[in-house]
Amino acid sequence: MTVIKQEDLIQTVESALQYISYYHPIDFVKAMHRAWEREQSPAARDAIAQILINSRMCAEGKRPICQDTGIVTVFLDIGMDVRWEASLSVEEMINEGVRRAYLNPENPLRASIVEDPDGARRNTGDNTPAVIHSRVVPGDRLGIILAAKGGGSENKSRFTILNPSDSVADWVVEQVPGMGAGWCPPGILGIGIGGTSEKAMLLAKESLMAPVDIHELRERGPSCRAEELRLEIHERVNKLGIGAQGLGGMTTVLDVKLMDYPTHAASKPVAIVPNCAATRHVHLQLDGSGPAFAEAPSLDEWPEIPWDPTAHSRRVNLDELDAEAIRDWQPGETLLISGRLLTGRDAAHKRIVETLQKGEPLPEGLDFRNRFIYYVGPVDPVEGEAVGPAGPTTATRMDKFTDFLLEKTGLIGMIGKAERGPAAIEAIRRHGAVYLIATGGAAYLVSKAIRSARVVAWPELGMEAVYEFEVKDMPVTVAVDSRGVSVHQTGPAEWKQRIAGIEIVAE
Repeated sequence: MTVIKQEDLIQTVESALQYISYYHPIDFVKAMHRAWEREQSPAARDAIAQILINSRMCAEGKRPICQDTGIVTVFLDIGMDVRWEASLSVEEMINEGVRRAYLNPENPLRASIVEDPDGARRNTGDNTPAVIHSRVVPGDRLGIILAAKGGGSENKSRFTILNPSDSVADWVVEQVPGMGAGWCPPGILGIGIGGTSEKAMLLAKESLMAPVDIHELRERGPSCRAEELRLEIHERVNKLGIGAQGLGGMTTVLDVKLMDYPTHAASKPVAIVPNCAATRHVHLQLDGSGPAFAEAPSLDEWPEIPWDPTAHSRRVNLDELDAEAIRDWQPGETLLISGRLLTGRDAAHKRIVETLQKGEPLPEGLDFRNRFIYYVGPVDPVEGEAVGPAGPTTATRMDKFTDFLLEKTGLIGMIGKAERGPAAIEAIRRHGAVYLIATGGAAYLVSKAIRSARVVAWPELGMEAVYEFEVKDMPVTVAVDSRGVSVHQTGPAEWKQRIAGIEIVAE
């Protein structure tokens, strides 16, 4: 009889979540490297290089790959012969492991979970509770898969119920452009087919836990309909030309994973769940002998990537800018920015707008005139850091605030990730502002450019408080220029034409 002790499960969860915060799965690293080697788009190749460099830095420094350290998702296979030596429920043990992992002082992880989701949206402070899926299976082991899923990719999930005769591949290819770049491609698409509505979504999520193997599948050839569908979707999505970070390029998806389940004769439920460039999961098993710990990979598994942003970037002093100075910035141009910038995400934007609408002054230090705002919620720093990993969040969530802030505050620029919607682009054009992007999935690399950080407003918002950062040579790309030209529109359109008729393969 296998006896699983309470502390063994708690320590396993704690250790595993720390592990996946800074170690990419090696199969993912290798797939990303293959994408970098074959990428022909300079902008996309540069973005992939940053992701790979960031990945190695995190493995070396044991700091989070992404500032969004995710919502914890757990898949449990509980053996029918397992016995427990515990006073807590299985869910309570897992959540205690989550709490310990996210509050670890040596590598604190960002608490992103809010309760009362349609009301006060209070941060729980320790990233609990996890989302837990359990099955009782034959055997005397406890199988556990832990994943940390970022909000940017989770928000781009899609679901439909097709007619039985409809094409799954057609629907997926139709959906991907509308998902934009907020899921931080290149990544992995999880597809779930069949069952019921909730089952299809769960299948799509669970499929993402499998290793990247599309290149092996292509070499040996498909052996069933599901594998044929994986290959078809992989090729057709990459021919869209969306590319890394939505900038246009050869690789949008590294792999397509698929799980299916019998369904009603009248139905074909289909779900898409994307995994981003911060793919994080680990598979462990408890056998009653103590906690299970993942083995640390060798740093030799990471490629050496040459990257010199100074060779092709314009240096910009943020403290000397005005609306006139940004007019000649071109879409797709890379910049190294230095100076002071303010930060703000959803909650801060809401506070700013409400304050100004009431006719009240903003808190001291919150002067946006001729300044830039960075959409970021950083990880807490450890010793020697000005700030923890601090990559961009998805900018489209701030679109509804953009025109008001540009008109009322004198703001001239924004920094985030992914595309802007039509209304935000029009506001940027009308006010002569600009929108820049930093690379999603390169949070630790970005944080190295931040020399100092201080909270200037609403500290009670936690990671959504407004900071002032002083940065030095922070790498960014002009995504929307002052005329309203968006590289997220021009880049994919150009690369879709370039690769038309070329077979996109997994090498």
